[in-house]
Amino acid sequence: MKAIVLAAGLGKRMKSSLPKVVHKILGKPMVNWVISSIFEAGIKTEDITVVTGYRAELVEELLPEGIKNVRQQEQLGTGHATIQAMETINSDDQILVIPGDVPFIEPETLKMLVRESAEGFEAIVLTMKLDNPAEYGRVIEQNGRIRIIEAKDASPEEKEINEVNTGIYIFDSQFLRDALKKLSPNNAQGEYYLTDVVQFAKKAKRVILNDPQESLGINDRVQLSKAQRVAQQRINHKHMLNGVTIIDPENTYIGPDVIIGKDTIIEPMTFIYGNTTVGERCNIGPFTRVFDSTIQNDVTIVRSEIDRAMVHSHCSIGPFSRLRPGAVLLEEVKIGNFVEVKKSTIGKGSKAQHLSYIGDSEVGENVNVGAGTITCNYDGKKKHRTVIGDGAFIGSNTALVAPVNIGKETVIGAGSVITEDVPDYSLGLGRAKQVNKVDRYRKSEKGE
Repeated sequence: MKAIVLAAGLGKRMKSSLPKVVHKILGKPMVNWVISSIFEAGIKTEDITVVTGYRAELVEELLPEGIKNVRQQEQLGTGHATIQAMETINSDDQILVIPGDVPFIEPETLKMLVRESAEGFEAIVLTMKLDNPAEYGRVIEQNGRIRIIEAKDASPEEKEINEVNTGIYIFDSQFLRDALKKLSPNNAQGEYYLTDVVQFAKKAKRVILNDPQESLGINDRVQLSKAQRVAQQRINHKHMLNGVTIIDPENTYIGPDVIIGKDTIIEPMTFIYGNTTVGERCNIGPFTRVFDSTIQNDVTIVRSEIDRAMVHSHCSIGPFSRLRPGAVLLEEVKIGNFVEVKKSTIGKGSKAQHLSYIGDSEVGENVNVGAGTITCNYDGKKKHRTVIGDGAFIGSNTALVAPVNIGKETVIGAGSVITEDVPDYSLGLGRAKQVNKVDRYRKSEKGE
C-alpha cells in the first residue's frame, strides 16, 4: 500500500500567511496528525508521498525523515496534485489518497479501508452522513457507479443529499493512472477534481464512516478551535481512564504523542506537547509548559517551562524555573524560583534554589549554587564550559567566567568573580577590596 497526502493548498479561509496544514492542534501540525495515523495503519515511511505547494518549505520541514515529497507548482486542484504524486510511484500497489487536513482520522479506519481494497475494487470512497452537509461534495450511486458532486457544482436537488465525501480514497494504481488522464477542469473552480476520477470506476464501493468527527475538515480559525476542543476532550479522557488525575480537563492541554504514567496529577493551565514522557506519581503545574522532554517518576514541577530537557526521578522544579534544550537533571535535584538551566547536567542531590543562570556547565553531586550565581558562558564569539566538582558550595552573587573548573568540596565566597580554576578543597575569592569613605554621605538634620 502506498499513500499520497494532499497538502499543497493555501487554505484561503484561514486568512493566514501559513499553509493550512501547518497550523497546530495541541502543539502538533495538522499534517503530522494525518501522517501519524498512516504510520499506525501499517504504511511505511518510504511508501508515503506528501504533495506540497503553497510555501512548500514550511510543510516539508515538518515531515518525518524518509517521507517523499513532490511540489505542485501551480495549485490546479486535487486531481492535478495527485498526478504530480503518481509520477513518483512506480509500483502496482493500491494507493491511499488522503487530505492533509483531516487530523482525527483513526488508524483503524484506514486499516479497514485497506482490508476492503483486497476485494479488488478500482475505487473505494470513504463517506459520511451529515445533517448539514454544507460545503461537502455529495455522493451519488447509480447503476453500480459512484459520482461525487462538489457543493459548488451541485443542483438544489443534489444539495439535499446528506451522504458526503470525506476526501479519503483507495484506488487501484493502474486504474488511477488511466483515470487521471481523463480529467478536465470543466467545473465552477476551473480545477482538476480528484473526485471526478471515481465516476470512471466500474467496480467501486462506498464505505460510510461511523463517526463523522474522524474526517472533521478544518477550513477556518473557528473550525480549528472546535477541532482543538475535540482533540483536548478525547486525549484528556484517555489519560484519566489510564490513571492520570487531571484537575480541570477543560483547562489542561496535552498533545497526542504525550505519555503520562499513572497517579500523576496535572494541575490547570498546564500545556504538555511534543514527544514528551511523564512518569508516575508526578505533580505538574499549574501554569506549566512542557515540550519534547522526558520526566521520570516522582517529579514536582510548579509554574515553570521545560523545553527539550531530561529530568530524572525525585526532582523538584519551580516556581518560575526554566529548563532549556540540553538541560539534564539527575536524581533529587532542586531547581528553584527564577533559575534557568541550559545545555547543562546537574548532578544528583544538587541545588540551585534562587535567581541563577547555569549554562554550558557540568555540575557535580550535592553542589549548592547560591542565589544570584551566573555562569558566564559566552565571550561574544564562543560558548565555554564551566565544571563544578562534587560537594562544592558556590556563594551568592558569584560570577563564574568560563572556561573555568571549580574543584570538589570547594567553597566560593559570596560576591566573587572567578576567572581562574579553583583546586579541590579550597576557598576561592574574587572580590575587590572594600573601601569605606567615612562621613561622605550624611542626611541633613531636617531629613532632606
